[in-house]
Amino acid sequence: MKKILLIGLDCAAPDLLFNRFIDKLPNFQRMMQWGIYGKLESSDPPITIPAWTVMASSRSPGSLGLYGFRHRRENSYKDIWIASSRRVRVKRIWDYVAEAGGKSCLIGVPPSYPPYPIEGWMIGGFITPDTNRNYTYPEEVKDEIRELVGEYPVDVEFRIDDKSNLIKNIFDMTEKHFEVVKHLMRTRDWQFFMFVEIGLDRVHHAFWRYFDETHHLHEPGNEFETVMEEYYIYLDQKVGELLEIIDENTVVIVASDHGGKPMKGAFCINSWLEEQGFLKLKTPVHGVVRLEDAVVDWDNTVAWGWGGYYARIFLNVKGREEQGFVAPEDFEEVRDEITDRILSIRGPNGEEWDTKVLVPLEIYPECKGDPPDLMVYFDDLSWRSAGTMGHGNIYLPENDTGPDDAVHDKMGLYIYYDPKSDLSGKKEDLNIVDIAPTILKVMDLPIPDEMEGEALRDI
Repeated sequence: MKKILLIGLDCAAPDLLFNRFIDKLPNFQRMMQWGIYGKLESSDPPITIPAWTVMASSRSPGSLGLYGFRHRRENSYKDIWIASSRRVRVKRIWDYVAEAGGKSCLIGVPPSYPPYPIEGWMIGGFITPDTNRNYTYPEEVKDEIRELVGEYPVDVEFRIDDKSNLIKNIFDMTEKHFEVVKHLMRTRDWQFFMFVEIGLDRVHHAFWRYFDETHHLHEPGNEFETVMEEYYIYLDQKVGELLEIIDENTVVIVASDHGGKPMKGAFCINSWLEEQGFLKLKTPVHGVVRLEDAVVDWDNTVAWGWGGYYARIFLNVKGREEQGFVAPEDFEEVRDEITDRILSIRGPNGEEWDTKVLVPLEIYPECKGDPPDLMVYFDDLSWRSAGTMGHGNIYLPENDTGPDDAVHDKMGLYIYYDPKSDLSGKKEDLNIVDIAPTILKVMDLPIPDEMEGEALRDI
């Protein structure tokens, strides 16, 4: 069985890695020169959870029943559940490797908390509440990590104003992550090794405005202008250290779950729904409040929304919701009316938006779990959805839940590199569901019929 090292770089942006910074990234450049690379179209929605599971399983978010970090429970207005490892009920790459007699090493692959038994070793990722509880499998790996790097940071708090300390914390976290990766690569007998570095995502969200002169909040000459470039260079050096460890029989795949781009602002979806008459309040809000803290007149409300990188909109349907208003026979007509009005939304200066409205029941082969009725990408994801109300304006210059400079881009990236093959730097774009079948093909394992993607051809 051929060995695979999958280097996951959360939020890696193709334009930055392939173009803007590439002259200072010799290790990525070498893999691109001798391998195959291109854009990697993310899932709908292009969110960390579910995107990494889509990559590992070649199944859509609808098939997984995962549409983001949080989901409403059984058509409730306020009761939610948070995605965790317990919610994934499909086979992933490491399950097929185990069936073939191989072992896997997984580090920080979302969602990996709580840790669960696999044929191999697992270290939890950023949704781990804290490392005082068990976050590894087997459990004794936790003690090994402590001896190696001391306190192991699974993530950092990045929506903060103290940027100087944040830089230090991100680099320190990434250093410890790679020390653990290198240690397990050297000391374990693995056939499949996958890790996800969350630090790049945090750098994008916290520092995009400082380097990008096109960002609406950019200040020329600021002290953080070079942070993004420095972190990409640092990642390249760390990846180079991994390439020194592997042998020529190990294929390397670099992949991101989605891309990143500057955030133009946030659009207050619930305030807009109220303006349009779809959302009714019993009493006006005073100050900025979350929808769950507002006094909603559910008996007369047509629809409401959730904030995030994309908007989730739910219709208030009779017989489905506790205080449903929309008759089931009118569901599609009302949904289409809301869609048409959303598509007519323009920016704060009257500019046209490239907004996309998706219907989960139409875009997925199946629709498990608790999907929204509509998924909205405001101006092709350039504007976040703000779920809070009471701002006095439906257009916000910044995120409503803390400092954030970037949004997710539908296009991530991948690099396929085989040390024994000259693939001449061929460019070919893929979909995120193509990664798992590609890996099984390289390992000479059968590709299951339920996988929704196709393997890379020229390997």
